[in-house]
Amino acid sequence: MTPDLTSSDSHAKHRTSLASGQRIKLLFARYKLLALLLAVAVIWLFFSFLTEGAFVTPRNLSNLLRQMSITGMLACGMVFVIISGEIDLSVGSLLGLLGGVAAILDVTHHWPLAATLPVVMLLGVAVGLFNGWWSTYLRVPSFIVGLGGMLAYRGVLLGITGGSTIAPVSDSFVFIGQGYLPRVAGDTLAVVMFVLLAALTVRQRQKRQHYNLSVVPLWQDTVKIVAAGLILLAFVATLNRYGGIPVPVLLLLALLGIFTYIATQTVFGRRIYAVGSNLEATRLSGVNTNRVKLAIFALMGLMCAFGGLINTARLAAGSPSAGSMGELDAIAACFIGGTSMRGGSGTVYGALIGALVMASLDNGMSTLDVDSYWQMIVKGGILVLAVWIDVVSGSDRR
Repeated sequence: MTPDLTSSDSHAKHRTSLASGQRIKLLFARYKLLALLLAVAVIWLFFSFLTEGAFVTPRNLSNLLRQMSITGMLACGMVFVIISGEIDLSVGSLLGLLGGVAAILDVTHHWPLAATLPVVMLLGVAVGLFNGWWSTYLRVPSFIVGLGGMLAYRGVLLGITGGSTIAPVSDSFVFIGQGYLPRVAGDTLAVVMFVLLAALTVRQRQKRQHYNLSVVPLWQDTVKIVAAGLILLAFVATLNRYGGIPVPVLLLLALLGIFTYIATQTVFGRRIYAVGSNLEATRLSGVNTNRVKLAIFALMGLMCAFGGLINTARLAAGSPSAGSMGELDAIAACFIGGTSMRGGSGTVYGALIGALVMASLDNGMSTLDVDSYWQMIVKGGILVLAVWIDVVSGSDRR
């Protein structure tokens, strides 16, 4: 009888262990956003302690968010690319090329900003469509298309700039990378964003009740709205202590709202997830999957244009080395933010929090004068850790 009891106890312990593991996975999958925000808080506290508070000064946080905005713009486009089951390794080089074109139009040809911006954005869309055409219609794997673009676009950039920096760009151009929103405008924006968030939360709750769907307890929605209001208040108050909300950060917030709306409230957004979840089933259901992917790559090109313009304006020059390793930062931001490497799962806000994690690590280690090779080691290790968490938590299945 003793062996049987021992075996029974062993099986019971094994089942308990499995149940505990499943609960942990479910908790992580459900509260992944909270876990990411907690990770950001831990990183900030760590660097604040090591720098004796210098890391969390308004000036440094303003610079950190400005640095993060470029990676965040690339991540907005990259998250759609990865969700659809593709990858684009050319975005860093394309960002540098488009920024270089903008600098040449501004410095050499003296184009007005009103002409430079739309031309560069249209060029970004055109190149994105070109990448998508190779991948979708000519069936060349997107990895290879991106790898080829990484080399080719960098070569074109070196050719048109002659390998030298194009500077200085005009003051009006510099403003979009170094300017600040007036404090009154920043306060007004915060109030508008809070009211909008509250209205959307209430509307979503009413819609779920109307269709007899399950809704979270009222106190949870209330806590979410109050927490968002406190974060907005702290965000604006901190930045106002150093000049106001930077223009690149304002643009990133606008892109966050637009891309989140596309992903969650449009047919196109649902098709992106469907393509990444099961391409063949989506195609058989009548969706033109090639067009969906083509549009995704066009959006990625547009985000490269935004990033290139902001980068050139921030540096007040077009550099032949601009955007180097930008694709890796964008991809890492998406994976850290919970986007599944297998496609079909991910969020825009998660990718932007991932970009904030990457920017915080860069900024903190630079503040501490950590050697560049250690910075690369840390960022590479975090990328692998993020993908491992994605695998063990089962987040690749929607």
